[in-house]
Amino acid sequence: MAPLSIRSDERGLNQQPSQNLTCENGENNQVNDETPPPSCRRSGGATSICFFVNSLGLKSVLMRGLIRAVALLRHCQSQPRSLLTNPAPIEAPLLPWISKNLIPFSPYKGYSTLETHENEVLIPPELLSVRSVLTPDRQIGEYADLVTRVTNFRGADRGFMVLAGDVFDVPLRKDIIHRVVKWQLAKRQQGTHSSKTVTTVSGTGRKPWPQKGTGRARHGHLRGPQFRHGAACHGPKPRSHAIKLQKKVRRLGLKVALSARLAEGKLLVFEDLELPSHKTKNIVNYVSQMTDTKKVLLVDGGTLDDKLKLATRNLHYINVLPTIGLNVYSILQHDTLVMTRDAVNRIVERMHTPINR
Repeated sequence: MAPLSIRSDERGLNQQPSQNLTCENGENNQVNDETPPPSCRRSGGATSICFFVNSLGLKSVLMRGLIRAVALLRHCQSQPRSLLTNPAPIEAPLLPWISKNLIPFSPYKGYSTLETHENEVLIPPELLSVRSVLTPDRQIGEYADLVTRVTNFRGADRGFMVLAGDVFDVPLRKDIIHRVVKWQLAKRQQGTHSSKTVTTVSGTGRKPWPQKGTGRARHGHLRGPQFRHGAACHGPKPRSHAIKLQKKVRRLGLKVALSARLAEGKLLVFEDLELPSHKTKNIVNYVSQMTDTKKVLLVDGGTLDDKLKLATRNLHYINVLPTIGLNVYSILQHDTLVMTRDAVNRIVERMHTPINR
């Protein structure tokens, strides 16, 4: 396929250039604008140029750029020679010219036609318009260190804190959460259920009726499961319901839960959990100021404050835990997680401690 070529001879810039066009018959015809070949048509101020598309197809982007170059040369030829010798800034002569529609493209069978009109635009209009695109602030699960604001119950600014990316920005995995919760619920079962067998159930040991002569079934006592107040057949016995789960999976589950709360914006870092008094109304007022909060889990680093325990023990939607007791199931039960600065440091140190094999 011969490409379209634009050449200017010695006749000057004001004259129309000759063109080498590849037409439908596959021949290269050197023509002027006054005598176009039969297969290349011209109507008004537009010239339709047909290119043969091979089996792979010609990229419309390359064709569009080629025709834009042709339109640009034609526009330059239409300008006075003085303007071409001393060009003005592009916004003066070309601004009205680059504010129209895009060059049309219409494929038909094995051909692709691009029509170039006078004063056509070279820049797509969507690139010239201003659009507001909503993009997420960050990608979750990039193991990137995050900076969060530190405050307290009164909303005072206490600076900033860096959260370790390998603890608070891990990929969210529901399968890990499911395995950890299943392990946690199974392990916390007491397993003290017990039923009495024939040897332990209360009842006499005498034979209820003679072995023969009554026509009834033979029995040696009345403590069997088929009798009233008898034993339980295959009943439960005390046992452990705990299942095994690797330590690295348990640790990963806690990381995923913390990362999920942070990604939702429901992880708050406080300087401390100090209250002015042990009155319940104080903590109720502080929690009521939090937006979209139904249940709150307060996590402190070391020993819990007595005022905090007294103020929250009568509220079913506020629970307090030390760092050592923080777990996945408790995090999922509460929609808002409040941790102190000391609690965050202890959790990060706990997650970075090597696992004892």
